[in-house]
Amino acid sequence: MMQNLSRKFHAWAKGWLVFALMALDMFFMGFVMPLIGGLMKGVTGTQQPIDLQFFSTPAKLFAMVESYGEFGRPFYRNVELTVDILYPVIYTLAFGLLISWLFQRGFKPDSKMQKWNVMPVGIWLFDLLENLGIVTMLSMWPSQLVAIAWLTMIFTMVKWTFAGASLLLIVIGLAMAARNGFRKKE
Repeated sequence: MMQNLSRKFHAWAKGWLVFALMALDMFFMGFVMPLIGGLMKGVTGTQQPIDLQFFSTPAKLFAMVESYGEFGRPFYRNVELTVDILYPVIYTLAFGLLISWLFQRGFKPDSKMQKWNVMPVGIWLFDLLENLGIVTMLSMWPSQLVAIAWLTMIFTMVKWTFAGASLLLIVIGLAMAARNGFRKKE
């Protein structure tokens, strides 16, 4: 399955599509998410979402959920079920195709490095699992499901680990593609 996805990413890695997806990712990162953060702050008095924590304890998570208040919890839940479903799809495609495009120019087609273009799929998977945990905690409040809180934090840490690995692959791809003058390797 991952090999098929890797091949699809390589087939879709056209310069214009990579550029368009990266522009869309930057629009979400630079405008949509800060806008939602500002709205969240207006509703809850705090802008700190659970998604951006690298590690936390259940006690801190439950304190955050409580601090969102009566109106903030449904607002945050709706964000998790809409925008934070769409945005992971966008950044997964953007990063996956960018890595593919760079690796096509930095490594030979038969290089084992070509298969690492699916790394962003790990971010997507664990982001969705994290979202499921957050939505559960927000929906079940005032019940405090400690196991869900721990699982959510584990999913969050794994998500950020995949994100770091994906960024490292982008840097490696940039360096190798630059070394080859950004010409496609045959």
